[in-house]
Amino acid sequence: MPLVSTADLVAPARAAGRAVAAFNVITLEHAEAVAAGAERAGRPAVLQISENAVRFHGGDLSAVAAAASAVARASRAPLALHLDHVVTPELLHAAHAAGIDSVMVDASRLGYGDNVKATAEAVRWGHARGMWVEAELGRVGGKAGEPPLDAHTPGVRTDPAEAVAYVAETGVDALAVAVGSTHAMTERTATLDHALIAALRTAVPVPLVLHGSSGVPDAELRAAVRAGMTKVNVGTALNTAYTTALRSHLARHPAAVDPRPYLTGAREAMAETVARFLTVITGGPDRPDRTGATATT
Repeated sequence: MPLVSTADLVAPARAAGRAVAAFNVITLEHAEAVAAGAERAGRPAVLQISENAVRFHGGDLSAVAAAASAVARASRAPLALHLDHVVTPELLHAAHAAGIDSVMVDASRLGYGDNVKATAEAVRWGHARGMWVEAELGRVGGKAGEPPLDAHTPGVRTDPAEAVAYVAETGVDALAVAVGSTHAMTERTATLDHALIAALRTAVPVPLVLHGSSGVPDAELRAAVRAGMTKVNVGTALNTAYTTALRSHLARHPAAVDPRPYLTGAREAMAETVARFLTVITGGPDRPDRTGATATT
């Protein structure tokens, strides 16, 4: 199936009060798992490559982008490709060169004025080349290389009035907001501010994006979508499934040297995680796990 654009998934979802799920891709197995999970769930999805993943691949976006694109094109599910947490103009330019038509520009670590300036410049450059640009206002903690940040710290969460001004000044197509989630959570204990989400949805004329969704329980995710979240990002939950399956295989087979059996299990665990998150985020009955019990993601 041809690649679809992130914009073409997000716009109708927002109009219908639904959400699109986006999953972080680090390895080829991640991309294959997202495609398989989307096919099982019968839902579209976004494959996201973050700046950290690009750094893991030696700073070269082209190879991992080409691999993810090839997987998406071979899938029976509608899949889009997105570059997440771009902090340098060079990587923004590389995204366009690699054929990626949507990016998240992350200047949230800067003060408001510098954030606006950097983001507006990226938006102008991207829009001139037909790119869809997401940005962040507020601080979603847990990012690699940054000190811990409590999601409940005063001043961390996104202010609706400031968000309105920010969107107007930058021209962004979507806004990642801080409403109580945190990146890299391995336990699902986050509590979201649903009243704030609803206020932001009413005030801001562009789709809202939730980062750090791996640590958010199912009921909280569903409520967030009802309140106004349109794009929901998931990353750490895939890595948890991958690593848990890999460790389990190696514990049972300590002499194993061929990576294919344990990578097969890791990929399958991620695919099931993708399918379950998709049913929660985009609506539909919970998927049973292999024992027949209702699975939680």
